[in-house]
Amino acid sequence: MNTLVRTTLLGVVETPRLGATPYLIDRDGLPYVPTATGGVVLGLRLGDGVFDVDADHAAPGVTLTHPDPAANHALTAFACLGNAAVVRTGDARGATGRVLGKREGRVIVVYPQDVLARMVPGDQVAVHAHGQGAVGSLNVDPALLPALRGRSVRARVPSHLVGNGFGRPAHQWDLDLQVGPAEAAHWRLGDLVCIDDVDVRHNAGRREGWSTVAVLVHAGSPLPGHGPGAMPVRCGPTAEIDVRVDPVGHVGVTPELLGCPGA
Repeated sequence: MNTLVRTTLLGVVETPRLGATPYLIDRDGLPYVPTATGGVVLGLRLGDGVFDVDADHAAPGVTLTHPDPAANHALTAFACLGNAAVVRTGDARGATGRVLGKREGRVIVVYPQDVLARMVPGDQVAVHAHGQGAVGSLNVDPALLPALRGRSVRARVPSHLVGNGFGRPAHQWDLDLQVGPAEAAHWRLGDLVCIDDVDVRHNAGRREGWSTVAVLVHAGSPLPGHGPGAMPVRCGPTAEIDVRVDPVGHVGVTPELLGCPGA
């Protein structure tokens, strides 16, 4: 395989935004205020349950965007799980975090809690992107691939549970899984899951006989068609992907694996 190109990208810590009427409508037709949908999220860590918080699409750490739409597309397309993300401005300047994933046009980066406490919306972050273009994987730094290939998955789910994310480019998006606490109370941020009959090599969509392994990058959501977000990292024919389901002993993407203790 040819050497994958490294690119330095600029992201800006976003601030949450709401309309003049802040409410969304949940699956039962009731209004709610979508908290923790972006920006700097404190107190949520890798390993926490995807239904531990009363929030909407909550992700640990910070979310990055770019004010130029084309640059933002590049940021979300090229950033990969495990890439270094160095704070370049503000009180946390010089601190290094790691990319966890992406969601709807933004990149999720985890940092230790003491670093997050010094960060604010508007801080600039340099993401050292590396990994897109590898054969058989996507959205993952090559340094993490050997460890991920040998890990179990928390669960194996059918394609009909995929909601938001189908029809989108998987290099820029995640797949929301339409599950609730009754089915997935044991799922945790950073877990790996396998989604059967899904092909994400191009736009994500249903394809029998193909499977996708993904990492859970954000928590659940009351919004219909949404749920815990799974960012694809591997895809191929089901018969060629070695998947071992371990609902109890599974260990997915941890702060230690990312080289970011305390995240």
